Amino acid sequence: MQSTLRNPYRTAVEQCIRDLQAALGEDAILTRPADLLAYDGDAYPMARQTPAAVALPATTEQTAAAVRLCARYGIPFVPRGAGTGLSGGATPLPDSVVISTARMNRIIATDIPNRRALVEAGCTNISISDAVAAYGLHYAPDPSSQGVCTIGGNIAENAGGPHTLKYGVTVNHVTGLTLVRPSGDVVRLGGMAEEPSGYDLVGLTVGSEGTFGIVTEAIVKLTPVPAAVRTLLVVFGTVEACTRAVVKVLASGVIPCALEMIDRTILMAIEDAFHFGFPREAGAVLTVEIDG
Repeated sequence: MQSTLRNPYRTAVEQCIRDLQAALGEDAILTRPADLLAYDGDAYPMARQTPAAVALPATTEQTAAAVRLCARYGIPFVPRGAGTGLSGGATPLPDSVVISTARMNRIIATDIPNRRALVEAGCTNISISDAVAAYGLHYAPDPSSQGVCTIGGNIAENAGGPHTLKYGVTVNHVTGLTLVRPSGDVVRLGGMAEEPSGYDLVGLTVGSEGTFGIVTEAIVKLTPVPAAVRTLLVVFGTVEACTRAVVKVLASGVIPCALEMIDRTILMAIEDAFHFGFPREAGAVLTVEIDG
């Protein structure tokens, strides 16, 4: 005789999904298996888990509503930006709800005199730079995925890029946040000021990987675009000679915007694959970018 008993947790998941559809609209909740496959992880290929549903809120208020419903039913939720990370941070838990910031992609306001922009979490890094390029400004943090990665994910992971040597990582470029806490409460941290009074709750949140809540809006700094940029490729006979050169450059007081060393093994792998014309006799090379 077949049992008619149902798993109470599964019942809670199904009711949570129905309530999410009522609160956000059916088009904002994905449940079809084919749709969910695109949200089963990030760019880290070793961890995959299909969620029970994906919520696509369009505002801070909708994000808070989704979080409150998950909290009410005891359903785990996982924030997601563009899924370009390599840490597994956007990998869902079994029977969880992914809350994506993809629809929150507006640049709400720019303050050119004070070099600030108020943006939603789903904005890409490059879209911010494009929006203020006419004023000679840009958003400096530049992960290799800056064309597709989003500010919310950058904030969660404290993302950086090749130019962090001079310009710093994400935490050095964020002064304010709107955060939906795990309870569904909305809090606003920091503001326009460089160093607001009190505890640095913005700095504490940046890099917390979503454990303190979901960032829905951010106030970011805008940096002047340098007038000139020069890139050098310096060839060394040994790795040791290359590392000594790095020490001397930094000790001189000249801070390149990018400084990367490539040893012979990696250099030859790149050359074999792409035929850039790197010198095969090199023990190491140093790529140096200077701006100003």
